[in-house]
Amino acid sequence: MLQKHRLTTLDSGVRVVTEAMPSVRSVSLGFWIGTGSRGESDAEAGLSHLLEHLLFKGSEKYGSLEIDQIFDGMGAELNAGTGKETTSVYARVIDEHVPEAFEVMADMVFRPALNDIESERAVILEEIAMYEDDPQEKVFDLFGEAVFGEHPLGRAIIGRSEVIAETPADQIARFHAERYQPRNVVIAAAGAVEHEAFVELAARTVAAATNGRPAPAGQPAPAIGAPRRCFERKDTEQYHVCLGGPGLSRHDERRFALRVLDNVFGGTSSSRLFQEVRERRGLAYAVYSFTSAYQDTGQVGLYLGTRPDNVGEGLSVIASELVRLREEPATPEELARAKENLKGRVVLALESTGARMNRLGAELLADMPLLSLDETVERIDAVTLEDLSGLVGELWSPDRLSAAGIGPEEGRFEEALASLGPALVETP
Repeated sequence: MLQKHRLTTLDSGVRVVTEAMPSVRSVSLGFWIGTGSRGESDAEAGLSHLLEHLLFKGSEKYGSLEIDQIFDGMGAELNAGTGKETTSVYARVIDEHVPEAFEVMADMVFRPALNDIESERAVILEEIAMYEDDPQEKVFDLFGEAVFGEHPLGRAIIGRSEVIAETPADQIARFHAERYQPRNVVIAAAGAVEHEAFVELAARTVAAATNGRPAPAGQPAPAIGAPRRCFERKDTEQYHVCLGGPGLSRHDERRFALRVLDNVFGGTSSSRLFQEVRERRGLAYAVYSFTSAYQDTGQVGLYLGTRPDNVGEGLSVIASELVRLREEPATPEELARAKENLKGRVVLALESTGARMNRLGAELLADMPLLSLDETVERIDAVTLEDLSGLVGELWSPDRLSAAGIGPEEGRFEEALASLGPALVETP
């Protein structure tokens, strides 16, 4: 059963949220910061990611090696991630180690030493080079560029090499001071945690003072213009193709219907895309649909990775499935199966302290309502065939669909897209 969360706002502005799971001995805790690649200017592209790396290089109190040794000594997991709109630092420890783990993480987040920068620049430049060599990953950022154009949502989170290599240390420190303000931070914990004791620990440990500068304003919503096509020529064994367009914001009440639609279309092994493209015809190993949600917009799309000889036929089958999706978004049987799949995944996730902590931190930071299990199930159960039809008509309409591809020849990519037909993808 989903336990009720508890929330306290400290005098510093940090929000502390917990959810007790009496049956476990572990605690997942995370520091969620409201900053990501979306809030960067072109000259800052990649600083959120660089800063996330630098948090592990030591703080005012703990050296880099000491941090590693402390968490290794606990048998604990410590990691971090940067997204379009958030950065998170998170760990999973047994309950007796929570105070020490929390103290180290708080010092990393609020008081990083920001030294040994040059070695970490080199590490990220290697990461960017590795990313450039991985078309199956890079095509999604190329797709973001096709959907969102020059808006920061269309830019790769990993950043630009010149920004990583050339931004001076004082600018990185200023970037941290502006964004890692206590009022821009949520601390979440789930597992063997007692709220009052955890709040007391946070109040003792978290720095209350700030530099007084307001965090920079976020970027405005991207303008939805004409669909775009982006292609990058690369000597690859497969063509990697994404197709889709703008989606729903995380605040849109139709987000539950979109999850059901994605489940039917390409989100599971019994979905239409997986069955038609992979199972029945063997045209791809990887084919699926996906969704992303941000504060004021989102993204829907599908991915296909296939050999040059199959790219035309693969997209032709996808064209047929898009026609079918418009004509019949789901059968009653598909609708029922998708709902049960989603409800099952929600319930199974609640057995993980990490999943519960992620839910608390991410949704509270985004000013989302923290729905109970019953409320979530009710929203899923309420989705109708008419809801799906409305979403297909809006989100998968031809005038909204952009395409991105990576492969050996742009001509073959364009020829394969032509198989979709003008009724499915408009020519920009």
